[in-house]
Amino acid sequence: MSDQPSRTSRALRPIPNFIFASRWLQLPLYVGLIVAQGVYVYHFLVELVHLVEAVFGSQAALQALITSIGYKSDVQLTSLNETVIMLVVLALIDVVMISNLLIMVIVGGYETFVSRMELEGHPDQPEWLSHVNASVLKVKLATAIIGISSIHLLKTFINAANYDLKVLMWQTIIHIVFLLSALAIALTDRLMSRSASDAH
Repeated sequence: MSDQPSRTSRALRPIPNFIFASRWLQLPLYVGLIVAQGVYVYHFLVELVHLVEAVFGSQAALQALITSIGYKSDVQLTSLNETVIMLVVLALIDVVMISNLLIMVIVGGYETFVSRMELEGHPDQPEWLSHVNASVLKVKLATAIIGISSIHLLKTFINAANYDLKVLMWQTIIHIVFLLSALAIALTDRLMSRSASDAH
């Protein structure tokens, strides 16, 4: 009779192993995000080249920039002005911040949910990766999303003349919702950490 539970445990062992191995199904998702990051790098370089060409007087590059940032003016632009430069630079910063978000999801998600990368002692190991877990990752992602939303909101306000009042209002409301959500996530994480420490 005493051997029965142990035999049952041995018989079920492949099932938990199979379920645990299913985490590798996430690997194509992270590889896909790496490909998406490559697309962002290409987009960044294209915008940067257009900006440099526009500085040297290329009308085609200037029109490409104006189209990409959605800038409109009563008079046709023949050269870069401060507003266009600012909007283009903010668009480049936006790409960088989204790329940072992708890195956090790829590296942190893989480390947390798939497999250890064994980067301990590596000189390029990100500081935040040493204590990353699902809760820390959620807080960092929420903070990164707020940063991206802030850049979008700033771009909208700089180019406010080309937006409807409802668009401005809803973008501001959505940004405030992001802020409140991040605060709620951080507060929940802090309360859970405190409960865990009190339990020990």
